[in-house]
Amino acid sequence: MDAAVIRERIAQLQSEHHGLDSLIGRMANVPGINDLELRRLKKRKLKVKDTIILLQLQLEPDAH
Repeated sequence: MDAAVIRERIAQLQSEHHGLDSLIGRMANVPGINDLELRRLKKRKLKVKDTIILLQLQLEPDAH
């Protein structure tokens, strides 16, 4: 995959991660919020973060 494409995808994912973080923060302060939905959002946020890390590793040269 081209480095420019990887960087663009990382930027998209970082934006999604930030949006999820904001949404989770707002939902956590709402009384009676659906715990299942909140857990799903947190899981999605973690998956997005993991994908960002994997893509960033593709951009970095091998440290060995």
